[in-house]
Amino acid sequence: MYAIVAALVNLNHPGHYLHWSIFTISVANLVIIAVMVIIFGLALLLPFPGSKKEQTEDKHAALSTETETTYSSNSGNTKSSMWTARLRHLWLKFLPPGKLLPDRQPVYVASWIYVFGVATLAALAMVIVSGMSLAIGGPDWWHINPIGHFFNSVHLWGVELFMAFMVIHLWGKFWMAAWRGKRMLTWITGLVAFLISIVECFSGYLSQQNFDSQWIATNGKDAINATGLGTFFNLMNFGQMLMWHIVLIPLVLVTIVGAHILMVRVRGVVHPIQKRPHDRASRKALKVAESMTWKGPTKRYDILKEGAIATIVVLMLVLGLAAVLSSPDDPPVTVASWAKIAPADFMATTASELAGTSETANYGPPYNNGRKNVQKIGLSWQLLTGVHQPIDTAQTFVLSPLSKVAVSDPTLAKAIKTYTSASSSQQKSWDRAYKAAVVNVSFTSGNPVIPKANDGPVPELVKTELELAESGAIDADLLAQQPFYGTNYTKPLLFLEDGNYFSSIAKHQHLEGTQWGVMNETGSYPGQPWLWLYALWYQVPGFSSSTNVDLIAIYLTTLATIILLAVPFIPGLRDIPKIIPIHKLIWRKYNHDKKNP
Repeated sequence: MYAIVAALVNLNHPGHYLHWSIFTISVANLVIIAVMVIIFGLALLLPFPGSKKEQTEDKHAALSTETETTYSSNSGNTKSSMWTARLRHLWLKFLPPGKLLPDRQPVYVASWIYVFGVATLAALAMVIVSGMSLAIGGPDWWHINPIGHFFNSVHLWGVELFMAFMVIHLWGKFWMAAWRGKRMLTWITGLVAFLISIVECFSGYLSQQNFDSQWIATNGKDAINATGLGTFFNLMNFGQMLMWHIVLIPLVLVTIVGAHILMVRVRGVVHPIQKRPHDRASRKALKVAESMTWKGPTKRYDILKEGAIATIVVLMLVLGLAAVLSSPDDPPVTVASWAKIAPADFMATTASELAGTSETANYGPPYNNGRKNVQKIGLSWQLLTGVHQPIDTAQTFVLSPLSKVAVSDPTLAKAIKTYTSASSSQQKSWDRAYKAAVVNVSFTSGNPVIPKANDGPVPELVKTELELAESGAIDADLLAQQPFYGTNYTKPLLFLEDGNYFSSIAKHQHLEGTQWGVMNETGSYPGQPWLWLYALWYQVPGFSSSTNVDLIAIYLTTLATIILLAVPFIPGLRDIPKIIPIHKLIWRKYNHDKKNP
């Protein structure tokens, strides 16, 4: 049944793309952005539901004072030397029960914009539950089982809704100038939670072990290596990324989100923006008032009911999207599939690995002492961290795998001995001759036929390498070079990346990084349009052709992020919501009732 429903809308077909100026964006990502903008617009314009019979109460009913007094009177001696008593007193001082689980809220909270905070939490809960379901089945369950694939689809669309709701929530809070009234930390923790969520999504993509994750890993490594972080954050080690995704990052994210919620409960929701007074004393008084608990009229508010309704709505949306749209899962590329489908490209790449002329052979830290991919703006973080994943391409990709089968193959053993015992200049001469000849390779009954050249034992080495690759032995050997769990795909992925076959698949899927925003999914599935601020720099003329483009993008994105975090402290920038009065749409009912009591 699930397969029938999922087949109704198939997003695995090639995507469609729109082009203008220096930008390219997929229709799928454009649809996601458009839907988010439409939802934000509707939240601004649609009337917020509320009972006409509901009466506003006196300002003294804003909090359940009787409950607070009861708890305070039973809190014991506040001067007690007991740590427990002091902590309880401090907790009740800043977060009494009336704030932690309020049953009333200010009357100005009457806009759909306020809903997206709790909707984000509901989507986060859906992501956690679906992720736990996937963990029960194991990392390969969703690749081989239709039920597992459905849970993966639930997880994917839960993440999409989570990120979309969070972005809309941040939009709303920006136009409310929600950092006013000593709420700077509330704004900062909310933005930090968004940034951590991006890293969490990124590690999730890398944990998939399909073509999508392979391509993201091989391209993302350049930026990570440029910062020196590749020392402990290896994107091509899928096992490491999985552990970060399911353990480390979620712990940090949930902690930050929890802190953000507590700050909202302590400080309360920000007051409506008032017209700026002319005199200094009035401005100071307004600033003090904004930092205090709301003293105006309130209305009933059932926080648990709102959360339950939001969870049910999000659950229905996620299940519907998962059932109808499914989720992508293009199979990973292996050295074996590469050798079988594009043997000529495999042979030419093998020759370049042997000759030390491939991209990996000259990459630089963290793999070797080359300089081809070393990025530097004032300081090179790559050179500073040094080589910590040493790779000699000739030995790692060619000679080491061949030597394991040479014990039972005298011809191959002789070829290896001839090559390794020759001088460096002789080896280079053979390599050059073979690389020139292999361009004209042809195949007879599946066997390579190469024009004769003064290439010594190289043809025998490459021919045997091709045979081993087609049998899957090279894949097994490159993974077997690591102890314990075979989850570090650094070596096979670097080998694949040096050839043309791997990138040709990505080009066909429009994954080459030429988009405004980031399309981290195959087919017509949306990716991560909220990463546009980072991907934007790769499209700017001058930056895009720079050898330091990754560092440029990282530095500028970091600068933009710092500015966003510091919005509450930057005059002019923090006043934008007051200058562009979108806040009037959010609080239009409150402003109307205030003028017409």
